[in-house]
Amino acid sequence: MARNKFDIDETLESPFNINHLKRSMVYINRYKGQMILALSLSLIAVFCALITPQITKYMLDVIVPEKDLWMLLVFVILLTLSIVLNIFLNVMRSRITARVGQNIVYDIRQDLFEHLQQLPFAYYDSRPHGKILVRVVQYVNNVSDMLSNGIINFVLEICNLIFVAVFMFLTDAKLACVIIAGLPILAAIVLAIKPAQRKAWQIQSNKNSNMNAYIHESITGASVTQIFAREKVNAGIADTQFENVRKSFMKAVFISNWVWVSVEIISVAIQACIYGFGILVFQPMITFGTAVAMCDYSQRFWRPITNLANLYNNLINTMAYLERIFETIDEPVDIQDSEGAYALPPIKGEVEFKDVVFEYEPGHPILNHMSFRVKPGENIALVGPTGAGKTTVINLISRFYDISSGQVLIDGHEVSKVTLNSLRSQMGVMLQDSFIFSGNILENIRYGKLDATMDEVISAARTVKADEFIQQMEDGYKTEVNERGSRLSQGQKQLVSFARTLIADPKILILDEATSSIDTKTERLMQQGLNELMRGRTSFIIAHRLSTIQSCDRILYIADGVIKESGSHEELLAKKGLYYDLYMAQKQDAGIAVSAD
Repeated sequence: MARNKFDIDETLESPFNINHLKRSMVYINRYKGQMILALSLSLIAVFCALITPQITKYMLDVIVPEKDLWMLLVFVILLTLSIVLNIFLNVMRSRITARVGQNIVYDIRQDLFEHLQQLPFAYYDSRPHGKILVRVVQYVNNVSDMLSNGIINFVLEICNLIFVAVFMFLTDAKLACVIIAGLPILAAIVLAIKPAQRKAWQIQSNKNSNMNAYIHESITGASVTQIFAREKVNAGIADTQFENVRKSFMKAVFISNWVWVSVEIISVAIQACIYGFGILVFQPMITFGTAVAMCDYSQRFWRPITNLANLYNNLINTMAYLERIFETIDEPVDIQDSEGAYALPPIKGEVEFKDVVFEYEPGHPILNHMSFRVKPGENIALVGPTGAGKTTVINLISRFYDISSGQVLIDGHEVSKVTLNSLRSQMGVMLQDSFIFSGNILENIRYGKLDATMDEVISAARTVKADEFIQQMEDGYKTEVNERGSRLSQGQKQLVSFARTLIADPKILILDEATSSIDTKTERLMQQGLNELMRGRTSFIIAHRLSTIQSCDRILYIADGVIKESGSHEELLAKKGLYYDLYMAQKQDAGIAVSAD
């Protein structure tokens, strides 16, 4: 069986470098005031924690031998206050970093989503949507803690190490040297593990992305799965995906755990050495309180190293996610406002193609020096064989793609020189795929005009003959239709989409096989509304049924990237050419419409 897109691991376009991490600092800098406050609170908390061994040392070496109960009580209170203050400051720090972390999540996700909205159709056609979704949701969540709490903790643990080292050497320099003797060993272990660790987390990221892509596809195609009784087969594929994620995660964690395990082993060994050296070598020179304090400092010294090791593990993991996030943000937006673009003024609807050449792939032109002119208010039908370029023509009018050469003009304005918003806001485009958003019918129709009144919504629905079936539903226009309009038939979804397009009151109307899923009876009723709607509007229609095409002012038969025939329905029949053959083929099919696509 051929491999699907969700089975293919993603390959990074460029290796990760520190610039990715530096780039993420843009989001942190927006909240640097709160980050500095959180860090300040943490440093005070560290100081409170570090004076506790000194209090303990003084109590054991001075107060206890002197049996001064009142002084002991005072120092116990001081010890308690330092612990309570440390806890309070850490709680405040955690609240600040949690808020900053969520703000960073919001900012990154907003930038990512806004960029995705601008990417061309080709981007979504070339990759599973689940792999896009996981970047917006899971990957952003995974990096947020590292970019907020992680940065503060990194600085904090470094400061903690310095402070602990200072206190250690002030307390006993010889034992302090014993404590830090394990650092070179740890550094060697970290450097040895790093390459395998990064690779393991990249593999885990890939497997997780593949799993999300398959789950998304399976949910979207659940009805098709049941129709073909593929439940067991799909369950087997899903099981493979889940197992790949589990194995890759366990391997990545296994490799990463060697860092903190090494820290723990070295830490315990160091503490044993402290007691050994203290008893066997330095016993005449140190007190019992000093030994206890140095053991406490040893734990406090290696604890931030353990935390730094965990932060390092998270950083390696975060790097894999940052690569994917910035890779998406760096995806070029091929279609955007050109430099110096101006707002297209209110249009009349004149459309002209001048010697237009267009190719999806270099060297394979779809439109080959095509030229035609459409007058304002003229209704144009596009017919021809599959792949002839009919849909391409309407996509170029809306500038979903840029042409290779020539000019596409609307009212004399080149579409490439006006802003996309001013261009598309004056068009009504209904594509072959009638997408219905989750929500109710009213919200879906208003999507074309957010400030539309209820009367305007009902009027648009009546024009396309959607009002009748909507009124028969349990809550009328307030009826919930679920994601992708699962409660509606394909024909009903097209009618709702049609009403959504019409309510925008466009000057140029584009219908790409808009009636392909509507029965003949409904189409006849809708045609009455369409005739009224298209009056005074420039319309481009691609349709399966010639009943819609026959009413158009002009029919363009497109083949081999050029216009082979042009004229009204009657004129083209009289020529007995390509259109005539298409029309006769449909008549011979005993009333079953053959696609004009």
